Amino acid sequence: MDLLKQSIIQAIDEASEELEELSKDIWRNPELCFMEYYAHEILTNFLECKGFNVTKKFISETGFKAEVGTAKTGPNIAVICEYDALPEIGHACGHNLIAEAGVAAGLGIKAALGKMEKPFGRITVLGTPAEEGGGGKIDMINAGVFDNIDIAMMVHPSPETSSRGSSTAIDRVTIKYIGNSAHAAVCPWNGVNALDAAVLCYQTVSCLRQQRKPTWRVHGIIKNGGIKSNIIPELTELEYSYRAPNKQELDQLKDKMRGCFDSAAIGTGCQVSYDFSSKPYLNMVINNQMANAFRSNAESLGVKFDANESGGGASTDMGNVSQIVPSIHPVYNIDTIYGNHTKDFTTAAGDPKAQLHTLNQAKAMALTCLDILTDDNLLKEIRDEFAVFKQNSQ
Repeated sequence: MDLLKQSIIQAIDEASEELEELSKDIWRNPELCFMEYYAHEILTNFLECKGFNVTKKFISETGFKAEVGTAKTGPNIAVICEYDALPEIGHACGHNLIAEAGVAAGLGIKAALGKMEKPFGRITVLGTPAEEGGGGKIDMINAGVFDNIDIAMMVHPSPETSSRGSSTAIDRVTIKYIGNSAHAAVCPWNGVNALDAAVLCYQTVSCLRQQRKPTWRVHGIIKNGGIKSNIIPELTELEYSYRAPNKQELDQLKDKMRGCFDSAAIGTGCQVSYDFSSKPYLNMVINNQMANAFRSNAESLGVKFDANESGGGASTDMGNVSQIVPSIHPVYNIDTIYGNHTKDFTTAAGDPKAQLHTLNQAKAMALTCLDILTDDNLLKEIRDEFAVFKQNSQ
């Protein structure tokens, strides 16, 4: 076992310069969700060169899978890569590092499989596009990709370090108000002001704060407030995201929000329509047996975890994956005090200081994969814990 673990660490160390350049290349060329053509190409080409069986344009134009091992015996473990960026501020969530860590973990476990007398199980490096609102993993779930995967894991850069990176459920909604335009000075009485409806909607949603649970979050913008100040606006548009600890509470919040949207229309005489997303993100279900194994492996590499392992608050479509297969989503600090989705975090995600932390996380994932592939008891404990979750969630 020590020889196999050492082969993982050695393989990742030997590829460290290539992996850093891969990450920096993605960082220098940020692409929005479902448009990650450049990242898709360089990641799949790299994995092909390293001997993986690669399927490009998997499920979507920018998805991929890269496999190694045998499907005949043992579990199929997915190590997940993300690589989309955010509008205007680039890789402010560090998905370039997530892609690097996933590829590096794949290289490590591939090296260990090559030294086994009887290779057992399969590793799938899974490229999932469009985490930033597009729900690429949900598309893969709907396409049946995870029907053939037993376990899934990924890591995520953050200002925190936790083996139990959690997430909240989230959905998005677009609201449109339709009124009647009129000259704002000559005959405003002929108009029906859609901007008034948008403002009332925004204020009414804000008034929910006192009655919202502390764990609920609502945040929105007015995307369209009219076209000119001397024209009564006939069309306005808002966009909201709303979050809760789980799908049940998310639906409760959704009903409250609907009441706000409708009341603003009634009060102004406007018509209203709202369009909820077809792909809500679900909360992350952490498999504790897997998280414990990951933490143990990470600590053996010198990783220090926060005293209070929270790692929650944000949302990810990895939560949807965790509802159907045992999963973990550890978060790790990259030597920054700044939070994700900020320009400062973009800078940190491209800083060489992030490399040691990212490669240690990749090694910890690969070592955890090896534990699962070689320890029948651990695999059983992971599956038993997940079976209890499924039973309790019915």
